Amino acid sequence: MAFLHELWYSMLIMWRVFFPWGNFTVDQIPDLTGQVMIVTGGNVGIGRETIKALLQHNAKVYMASRSKEKADEAIKHLKEETGKAAIFLELDLSDLSSVRRAAKEFLSKESELHALFNNAGVMVPPIEMVTKDGYDMQFGTNVVGHHLFTQLLVPALVAGKRASPDHHARIITTSSAAAMSGFINWDTLKDGPVRRARSTRAMYAQSKLANAIVARQLAKRYADQGIISMSVDPGSIRTDLQRHAKEEFSTGIKAILLEIVFWALLRPTPFGALTQLWAGTMPEAIHHNGKYLIPTARVGTCRPEAYDDELGARLWDWLEHEVQEKP
Repeated sequence: MAFLHELWYSMLIMWRVFFPWGNFTVDQIPDLTGQVMIVTGGNVGIGRETIKALLQHNAKVYMASRSKEKADEAIKHLKEETGKAAIFLELDLSDLSSVRRAAKEFLSKESELHALFNNAGVMVPPIEMVTKDGYDMQFGTNVVGHHLFTQLLVPALVAGKRASPDHHARIITTSSAAAMSGFINWDTLKDGPVRRARSTRAMYAQSKLANAIVARQLAKRYADQGIISMSVDPGSIRTDLQRHAKEEFSTGIKAILLEIVFWALLRPTPFGALTQLWAGTMPEAIHHNGKYLIPTARVGTCRPEAYDDELGARLWDWLEHEVQEKP
């Protein structure tokens, strides 16, 4: 039975790769004048394309990234393309002290936040890589760091919904089709022998399922405060996110075959920004609080664990305990 479930999930993923429906384009985004937004990991890939579209529609956008040098370069090119400049916000999601500093820095400049795009992510790094706080690099970056950042910004989101045209603030979390093959193994969230024995691909899928679970929990817990939350599968996209996967096969025939597969199956980066842009900007998206979205700008279905309230509450409580500031 488990095999049939996994086969079904694999078929759904391949269906999304080859047949993404929907006709949403960035031209449909309304004017965003007066709205303040943050995009994590915004200097490359899907995050950069998201910022580009937001700037083109007059939003004030903070690019939350680790490297000031890389962010400054991206901001320079985006200004050449759009005529508008994003604002650098230093954020290293693999270091909870950096997350706290970034939130404090933002809140010292802005009282309102209208949309938070939890876009940054790490995919299949070497298993030896862990965060500064001892978490698996993928889970710590993709899930724990984003959870703390979001929680610290809730007051600004609550203030932002009051000034928002639709009276809502939005949290958009970039998940993945990989969530369909994920499951939570509590013994692998921090470094240890069980984690080291697990594949980095399984760890990535686990983090992306957790993104969908936490996004739904945010929706449940903050709906009465005017904050909506959605998770997004952006599609299979050609971005820098695949760099670690390519490192495994850097030479020879495997490297050539991998490049062929990537170009055959993966879509251009701008396509990957579409669904999260729809979720973060379009008026009709507010009717899909807690949903898991798939390309292009459609409500999809994640695996059953994403809708398990008991599992969601357990993960939420675990995260809340982990991000408590230690004395």
